[in-house]
Amino acid sequence: MNYFETIKCEDYEVFNLEFHEKRVAKTVSLNLNLQEYIYPPSNKLYRCKLIYDENSILSVDFFVYEKREIKSFKIIEDEKIEYSKKYLDRSSLDKLFEKRETCDDIIIIKNGFITDTSIANIAIFDGTNWLTPKKPLLEGTTRARLLKEGSLVEKDIDLQMLKKSKKLALMNAMIDFDIIEDYSFSS
Repeated sequence: MNYFETIKCEDYEVFNLEFHEKRVAKTVSLNLNLQEYIYPPSNKLYRCKLIYDENSILSVDFFVYEKREIKSFKIIEDEKIEYSKKYLDRSSLDKLFEKRETCDDIIIIKNGFITDTSIANIAIFDGTNWLTPKKPLLEGTTRARLLKEGSLVEKDIDLQMLKKSKKLALMNAMIDFDIIEDYSFSS
């Protein structure tokens, strides 16, 4: 089984390594200093894709990053989806993403609760706190950092809570905590 990490690099700086290393260790019991493997080729904004298995780092590639604009979401229910580790094989997520119709991305509901989008963890603002699902599909590194800092509260979030939310935020290694105020849903 192969896994990967998506790591933000900009101005030769590598971001959030502590949390990426923790996820690698949790995924395959490898204690690695990822900084030893990551050498950004220039000062541009890069998405570093580090592929690994149970024994070693298999490859490290850099891609110039351009943020995708996400404003509309298709609500997709799937009770069987499983993506608890950052598997290189994303075919189950890709199949759900194909159902988005004219929307920019999907929001996945499992067992009656919001989990994630196809590429990011999610949070909603209830007027007081930023809430993130107790059971995301994948425990992202940015989500882990923000929970540790106390910026997020874990809570089971149903569709009604999502629709009543004042703001929505997506978070992943590349976009950090990206607040979206003008968004729409379709079922």
